[in-house]
Amino acid sequence: MFKRNLMLAVLFILPSVSHAENYSIGTGGQSGIYYPFGGALAKVWSEHVPGVNAKAEVTAASVENTIKVVRGDMIAGIAMGNVVLDAYNGEGKFPSKMPVRTLFALYPNLVHALTLDKSGITSLAQLKGKRVSLGAPASGTAVTSASLLESMGIDVKKDIDAVYLNYSETTNALANGQIDAGFIVGGQGVGAVTQIALTHKIKVLPISAKESTAFISKYPAYSNYNLPAGVYNNVDSVSTLSVWNVLVVNAAMSDEMAYNLTQSAFENMGDVRKVVKMAEMTTPENATRLQGVPLHAGAQKYLDSLNK
Repeated sequence: MFKRNLMLAVLFILPSVSHAENYSIGTGGQSGIYYPFGGALAKVWSEHVPGVNAKAEVTAASVENTIKVVRGDMIAGIAMGNVVLDAYNGEGKFPSKMPVRTLFALYPNLVHALTLDKSGITSLAQLKGKRVSLGAPASGTAVTSASLLESMGIDVKKDIDAVYLNYSETTNALANGQIDAGFIVGGQGVGAVTQIALTHKIKVLPISAKESTAFISKYPAYSNYNLPAGVYNNVDSVSTLSVWNVLVVNAAMSDEMAYNLTQSAFENMGDVRKVVKMAEMTTPENATRLQGVPLHAGAQKYLDSLNK
């Protein structure tokens, strides 16, 4: 009798569980901020959005996430704004205009051009002839670093010995003397940079006013940023560039789904901030930080409701 009642109870429960669909959120490598941010967001969505069971997926980050969102393989992806802007306009890595929208902006990524202090390298111009990690293939870091160097007249195919490594691979290669410099485009305080700064004396190469002006004029998704002293061990204040990360979705997503995802995210952002400090910048006021790519209509509807 007990077994029969247990079976009936299970059968009664199953319909309420099975309707939830499994979804992935595209993130990045586990040593960056995308992965924990995506994991915290997935937990919020799974708990508060009916029919959604989400998980964070490790990827090569921005470009891959944007492509997979367009293909319908992911419900959303975290990506650097310049990559999503390229996708929307059909530029850069994207041969034609992609059906992308954003739910909201997350936080700014900073360009970390790293080298060891003992390398003697003090400027981006000195990277000519050097072995340099430009970031993981199909990542926003790789797009940004190549574009930045090329805006300075450095051909990444001819003028440097380019390798393509993710965050942790880049810092490991620096520590082991396998590369002279490497780029990490990540949030302020990103783990990979924090860790190598504790064991090696590193230098974040400055981006001069002339270099940043030339770059921003061509890539307006970026802006100037001053990395404060002390964020990383023994690293002084340095001028660099920033670009906002966004949550990219397919334009075909229903307005209801986009509204629910946006609403649940902002109403439970406190839970995300317990995991990722940079989520302090993920606010309705910052939601439209990326210009040039429209917000999804459902996300816009939620933001409009806050002003009524």
